[in-house]
Amino acid sequence: MLEQSLLEDLMDKAWPALEREESGEWVLRASEGVTQRANSVWPRFPSQDGQDSIARSVDSAALWYRSRRLPLIFQIFDDPRTAGLNAVLDGQRFTRQSETRIMVRGVDDLRDATPAQGVELSDDPSREWLDLWWSVDGRGGEAELSVARNILTSCPSLYALVRDDDGVPAAVGRLALVDGWGGIYAMATSPEHRRRGYATRVLSALLQSGSQRNLKGFWLLVTMANQGAQALYSQAGFTNQGGYFYRQAPLKRAPGGC
Repeated sequence: MLEQSLLEDLMDKAWPALEREESGEWVLRASEGVTQRANSVWPRFPSQDGQDSIARSVDSAALWYRSRRLPLIFQIFDDPRTAGLNAVLDGQRFTRQSETRIMVRGVDDLRDATPAQGVELSDDPSREWLDLWWSVDGRGGEAELSVARNILTSCPSLYALVRDDDGVPAAVGRLALVDGWGGIYAMATSPEHRRRGYATRVLSALLQSGSQRNLKGFWLLVTMANQGAQALYSQAGFTNQGGYFYRQAPLKRAPGGC
């Protein structure tokens, strides 16, 4: 099992924000609004101060994000140490969204596994890789995709793509290589290719490639609502190790005209 502090650090490095600022116990991250993770506060060292002190820090973070025309969002890990922060966010009516499970696995049983067939691996995401992933998980157009590509390529990674019998891209995935560990990200299968084993082939190829690089182990993130993906990852040897969710400040309504 990965230590929580190490896991959080790996996750931050695997999906790095384009702009970040250390603000006391918190890390403020911004990337032009592309993805929640890269535009949220990471409470790296959850404050044990009183609620008044935490509330002042929340107000300060709100100003930082407001100057960038971004909403104030916190990435909150399921940890008793975040109880004080959660209490403050409850009082300010922050929403709770995108509950996510963290899963991990080792490498011992991967070294002698049968290599996955027909999976293309590269050190950079091709245009086909990006188009498929963005069509499934993306929010926005070319400008937002460009930001997302900069996030993806900010740390060494492997990109896997598998095609159907007609040569059409069917599924993709990314293995982020961080400090001797591997993070599975951006797993996406086009709607017309689902439930046909393509995602299994992509995942197998990434895990095998990681084991060949003598990684210490792997982690991945999957939304609580995605039961199918959780089943896939469990079958691949991943086990649960906590989770997190996002909390967003309520929208400020403009005064009415009447």
